Amino acid sequence: MKSCCKEASERDEEALDAPQNDGAKVGWLTRLKHKWQVKNILQVILILCTFALGGSACGYIGRQLMHVIGPDHKVLWVVIYVLMVTILWPLCVLVISIPLGQFRFFTKYLKKLGNRIIGRKPAPNKE
Repeated sequence: MKSCCKEASERDEEALDAPQNDGAKVGWLTRLKHKWQVKNILQVILILCTFALGGSACGYIGRQLMHVIGPDHKVLWVVIYVLMVTILWPLCVLVISIPLGQFRFFTKYLKKLGNRIIGRKPAPNKE
């Protein structure tokens, strides 16, 4: 790693560890980097792009499928659409994550999300 990048990374870590009242501000991308435990800000940006593209693709595919199904009643349309998007979103995000190189992150993310939904306790870290 270049020395300038290493110094910037060390500054970011120091700013995170510093108390919030000393005037040192930490950017939201740096906070996401540490929360998601990823290596660099570029990976955070790729993850955010994956969320955006996956959600947009999910909405588009859901609307196209609803045109094919075509329920007449508005309430039924909304219920089917919400259920369909709930099922499609993880698939869309995983597919989009492959070309962006974030497949490993999203498999762990979706596993954690699934465990929260069904109420399982997270496994202890093996680090």
